[in-house]
Amino acid sequence: MANLLSLSPHHHHHPLNPPQNPNPNSPKPTLLATSLPSTISKRQFTFKTTSLCLVSLITQNPLAQALSEPSPPLKPVLSSLANTKSWFQFFGDGFAIRVPPQFEDIMEPEDYSAGLSLYGDKAKPKTFAARFASSDGSEVLSVVVRPSNQLKITFLEAKDITDLGSLKEAAKLFVPGGTTLYSARTLKIKEDEGYRTYYFYEFGIDEQHAALVAAVNSGKAIIAGATAPQSKWDEDGVKLRSATISLTVL
Repeated sequence: MANLLSLSPHHHHHPLNPPQNPNPNSPKPTLLATSLPSTISKRQFTFKTTSLCLVSLITQNPLAQALSEPSPPLKPVLSSLANTKSWFQFFGDGFAIRVPPQFEDIMEPEDYSAGLSLYGDKAKPKTFAARFASSDGSEVLSVVVRPSNQLKITFLEAKDITDLGSLKEAAKLFVPGGTTLYSARTLKIKEDEGYRTYYFYEFGIDEQHAALVAAVNSGKAIIAGATAPQSKWDEDGVKLRSATISLTVL
């Protein structure tokens, strides 16, 4: 899941008001890509690069992905988390996620209608299910939802992320090749009917740092990712990591 976002030069940020879900009666926590003109600012280029880091992983052939050279010993990053209970909780289609303070909803209006078919036309799949960004656009939080059989061919419907393989095996599906893997963890979250497994990965690629959490439910993979320039991660990494780990499958 490598592409998270692109930004047009005259993009207007929406105020941090709760996004209007098409169906207010159903919980819906939940990213988008727009074409870039020939000339863009450095800030906009950074924003696009940050976005592409999480969606390409889904659009590329996952089986061809390979982790780069041996990474340094994994760090116990999960010991550094923020309390997100006071943050705004966004409800998307089958998931919920906490949004860091001062982050703005950057989904375009057409993104909310994507996935709907008119007059029998084939629906255009959504690139992102949700997308938020810091005021300068350098830090992005996105959610992508994809059929799990797009990640790994299987004849049975995946019901848990373990159906896609172990933490190490699934890294080939969720972590782009050529990255430095800082951390990989399995998270077990108690639910009414037992425990759900989430996979957490934190990695760096080029000048970007990313945290990613993935889960599977009823044949759909739900992936939350947060990215920022490496230079900002020391200051804001705890906040971004905590946002991704707040992902909840509904």
